[in-house]
Amino acid sequence: MSKTRDIPALEAMANQLRQDVIRMVHTAGSGHPGGSLSAAEFVTALYFDTLENIDPQSPRKADRDRFVLSKGHCCPILYSALARRGYFDPSNLTKLREYGSILQGHPDMNKTPGIDISSGSLGNGLSVGVGMALSARLKGLDYTVYVMMGDGEQQEGMVWEAAMCAAHHKVKNLIAIVDCNHLQIKGTIDDVMSIEPLDKKWEAFGWHVIKVADGNDMAQALAGLDKAKTMDGPAVILAQTVKGKGVSFMEDVADWHGTAPSAEQTAQAMTELGGIQ
Repeated sequence: MSKTRDIPALEAMANQLRQDVIRMVHTAGSGHPGGSLSAAEFVTALYFDTLENIDPQSPRKADRDRFVLSKGHCCPILYSALARRGYFDPSNLTKLREYGSILQGHPDMNKTPGIDISSGSLGNGLSVGVGMALSARLKGLDYTVYVMMGDGEQQEGMVWEAAMCAAHHKVKNLIAIVDCNHLQIKGTIDDVMSIEPLDKKWEAFGWHVIKVADGNDMAQALAGLDKAKTMDGPAVILAQTVKGKGVSFMEDVADWHGTAPSAEQTAQAMTELGGIQ
C-alpha cells in the first residue's frame, strides 16, 4: 500500500525552491535557472519524501540514500532543497557563486553539507552512481542511489558505458532520473543531436524504463519514484518537464539555460511564483 502524502505541502515546497532559485541566480548575476526550475518537483519529492535515512545532523551516515546531481550546473535547486531540509542555514542562499561561499557554481562535497558527490562534468554522474550502488552491495549496506541527468546529457558516451555496467552487474539499488525538458545551451535537443528513441535505447541497455508524462506534476513525480523502487534491476525515469517551469517568460526558452534575470524580470518572476522579492 502506498503511503499517504501531503501533496499540497510538497507542491508549496517546490514553489519555495523555485523562488529561492530566482533570488539566488539574480543576486549572483549568473547561474542556471532554466534547468533548475524544470527539476523542482523531483528534487522536492526526493528530499522531502523519498530519500531514506538522510539526516541533516549526520550528512555522512553510511546507510543513507544518495543523490547525485549529474547536471551539476543546476545546483541552485539542490542548494535550496538542502537549505530548506536543514543541512545549512538558508541565509547562505544569498551567497551563490561568491568567493569563499559554501555554494559554488557546481556542487562541491567538500564545501557544502549534504552534497554526496562533487559534480558538473556532464556524463560522469551515472558512473559515480553505479559505483556508489555497487559499494552498498560490497559493504552489506541497504541504500538506494538516485542520479539526475539532463536529456542533453544523454549525448555523452560515458552515460551509456555506465548504463551497460549497471545492467551487467544487475544493480538493483540504482534509479536514474532524466529531466527531459528538451532544451540545452545551444537550442533544442533534436536540433543539436537527437537522442530519440530514448526509451528504446535505455531498454536495449537492459534498464527498466518508467515514463512520467508530466514531471512537473508532484503526484506523477512521486508515482514514478515509487514504481522505480519496485524494479528488480536498474531503473530510469524519463520525466517530461518544461525548462523554466513556473516563470512564464522563461518557459521553453533555451536562452534561460544559463542567464540571470534582471531586477525587473526577478520582480515579475517572484510575482508569478507568489513570493516577496
